[in-house]
Amino acid sequence: MAPPLGLSAVSSCASFWHIFLLVSMVLEGMIIVNVEANGWLSGHATFYGTNQDPATLGGACGYDNTFHAGFGVNTAAVSSTLFRGGEACGACYQVTCNYRIDPKWCLQRRAVTVTATNFCPPNNNGGWCNAPHQHFDMSTPAFLRIARQGNEGIVPVIYRRVSCQRRGGVRFTLKGQSNFNMVMISNVGGSGDVKAAWIRGSRMRRGTWLPMHRNWGANWQSSIDLRNQKLSFKLTLVDGRALVFSNVVPSTWSFGQTFSSRNQF
Repeated sequence: MAPPLGLSAVSSCASFWHIFLLVSMVLEGMIIVNVEANGWLSGHATFYGTNQDPATLGGACGYDNTFHAGFGVNTAAVSSTLFRGGEACGACYQVTCNYRIDPKWCLQRRAVTVTATNFCPPNNNGGWCNAPHQHFDMSTPAFLRIARQGNEGIVPVIYRRVSCQRRGGVRFTLKGQSNFNMVMISNVGGSGDVKAAWIRGSRMRRGTWLPMHRNWGANWQSSIDLRNQKLSFKLTLVDGRALVFSNVVPSTWSFGQTFSSRNQF
């Protein structure tokens, strides 16, 4: 005997929703897999105080002014997992708010590329910047490109590393005194993050490069008196690309000056 019409309709409806849910779960899983396959990772983002000048957010990377360093207002302090002891300074990330998870605060189909210029320190209370969280504490202008300014100010994001697009050449700011040379390296294209640096004075034997050591953030040091010499630099980025900047600094240089090269990654 055929079941009553009403029961058959309910059964069909239940089957339909069961299939729909299964398909949805599969599609959602495919989306997650595809996101990860395309280099996207999951994290969270907050923002600095709205009254803070974004140009001053050089912080733990040692950029005195993010505009002077070539980064503008789209900057972020990153958690220790991303900061890598300062190696991430200058790296670029494309960040988008995860609208699927938080449609209330996320702006749909919006993305912003930020430069890592600061360190978001962990605390003892399980904060967002604690390892292993992958977190961006963004400048307010950058944050508002992808999310609304809500009460909590914390949104889920997906992000990926991208190539840094810079105007002009790599910049070298000379600091220190006497035989202590500290050079802030900024406006770096390519992957943006410097893995290793060398310096050479015009009076040194040709082909001789003196390795520099990361002092902190984007500041690299050497302990040799190179005053009254033309200075050249060699940089290797985290992505493996290397470039030589020959005689980018004239022999008349003095501490406190910034010199921009014609070369860029």
